[in-house]
Amino acid sequence: MNSDISEVLKKKSSNNWKDDVSILWQLSKTYIWRLIAALLCGLVLSGINGAIAWAIKPALDSIFVEKSAGFLILLPFGIIVLFLMRGVFTYLTNYLMSSIGAKIVRSLRQGIYDKLLTLPISFYNRTSSGSVVSKVLNDVGMLNQIVAYTVKDFFVEGGTVIVLAAVAISRRWDLALLSFIVIPLIIYSIGRLGRRMKRTSMNTRRLISKVTTILHESLQGIKIIKAFTMEKEMAHRQEEALAEHYRNVMRETRINEFSSLIAEILGGIGVAIILFYGGHLVISEEISAGAFFSFIVAILMIYTPLKRLSRVHNNFQQARTVIERIREIVLVEPERHGRIEKEIEGQIVFDNVSFRYPSAQDYTIRDINLEIRRGELTALVGYSGAGKSTLADLVAGFWYPAEGDILIDGVNIKDLSLESLRKGLGVVTQDIVLFDDTIKANILFGRPSATDAEVIEAAKAAYAHEFIMELPEGYEAKIGERGARLSGGQKQRIAIARAILRNPSILILDEATSSLDVESEQNVQKALERLMAGRTTIVIAHSLSTVKKATRIVVMSGGRIIQQGRHEDLLLQSGLYQELYNMQFVSKESNSPSVSA
Repeated sequence: MNSDISEVLKKKSSNNWKDDVSILWQLSKTYIWRLIAALLCGLVLSGINGAIAWAIKPALDSIFVEKSAGFLILLPFGIIVLFLMRGVFTYLTNYLMSSIGAKIVRSLRQGIYDKLLTLPISFYNRTSSGSVVSKVLNDVGMLNQIVAYTVKDFFVEGGTVIVLAAVAISRRWDLALLSFIVIPLIIYSIGRLGRRMKRTSMNTRRLISKVTTILHESLQGIKIIKAFTMEKEMAHRQEEALAEHYRNVMRETRINEFSSLIAEILGGIGVAIILFYGGHLVISEEISAGAFFSFIVAILMIYTPLKRLSRVHNNFQQARTVIERIREIVLVEPERHGRIEKEIEGQIVFDNVSFRYPSAQDYTIRDINLEIRRGELTALVGYSGAGKSTLADLVAGFWYPAEGDILIDGVNIKDLSLESLRKGLGVVTQDIVLFDDTIKANILFGRPSATDAEVIEAAKAAYAHEFIMELPEGYEAKIGERGARLSGGQKQRIAIARAILRNPSILILDEATSSLDVESEQNVQKALERLMAGRTTIVIAHSLSTVKKATRIVVMSGGRIIQQGRHEDLLLQSGLYQELYNMQFVSKESNSPSVSA
């Protein structure tokens, strides 16, 4: 995100309307010349509205008092010119302000997306993806309308009020002051309703976020919904969320319309007063009929922009809620990392490492001391919750130790730049993440600069080339969201090809074959053996053949290392590894050639 805007958002308070105006200005000033052009068009538009009101007096006096036939001939042309100019400048003002609003929304969305890419894993653990999507699409989208119309209305309608007030005062100052009595009452009521609008608008944004979250989760989990016949329950849940959102939207509507109602009532009172008093002046011949009607037109034209200005205030309160919700993302500190840039070779040392998640009271891993030499294959085994995946996440820099140090090639991971670390890292997990793009694009995710020949070579090494070429479009075949058009084994091999193309020094395999059938597992296993060759590899609960070949097997329980050694040595010990072997491996070896730990 634009660093200037980030700094503004960090310094400003979301409870101060002046700070929110400053933020809107910071967002708009990039397009200062377009904004100036729009404001100039708006001022011309205000002047035209004032000219229409001012022209009433000479028109009425010339036609009805002086009976001027020449003026009557010119009058239609004058009216056409005025309204033509008003139409042109209205178009220019609206277009320019809409373009500024659209540009602000585009840059904000890109800025927020860029910011999201830098945020730590802890942010995503505590924030639903539906909520983030709602802020980026729904909330930021509101700013387009607010900048395009609210800011425009503030200047155009505000300028129109000033010009028309000048016309009214020039016609009869005492009548003008009498009509202006209601304006403070309108401003006071707008201020009171604006505070209610801010609270209501914030609630509306939260409720549409809830609707978006339910929709997002439903699309992600549609198979589970259908498998458990939860269609009616999910539909009911969404219906309740939509109903709650609807009720809050109608509260916003009532506040908006009540502002207009108050302006209408007070405006009517003002018009009634000046009609009575002005009519008395006309009857007593203290003012001409033309001057009085010119004054009346100016006053009536004033009340219309005043009503719009009442909505401007309410819309500004809605903009303040958007700014407040954007701050919830922008003010989150990005991933912290060091500045040392180096090519990773693959040696990993855990020096008395302990870690617990921010929301947890107990440590997930405690007192881990482990050295993994370059090129070694280390297998982590143990029951679920033992801390195996957490250990791998620490190596990837997703979290930092609460106590102790992790050294990568002798450099503390906290001092190493995350880009350097992760460029030397390859990850293949059970839950494969593929993007709604072509097979080629997904493999290129490992190294975007790779050539087509390198992509094909990586696919061949992952035993994926054959099934890819059987597809009608080959490497250009679209695979759907999360690889929906591929089988589990095919997705795994695409992920392995991606890792091969990356050519990492450190490889993490997190239950990479646990959900596959025997045939798919055998194909994936062959691809993995090629991938692991010559690399520092950490395997979590991998197949028996891989565990047997490991340089070292690390057995974890309750967040601690309780055993480590080679497969044959651990089997001779009476411990957890022997227990796991007897529970899982022995029973499965008689039925299948490859078994998951």
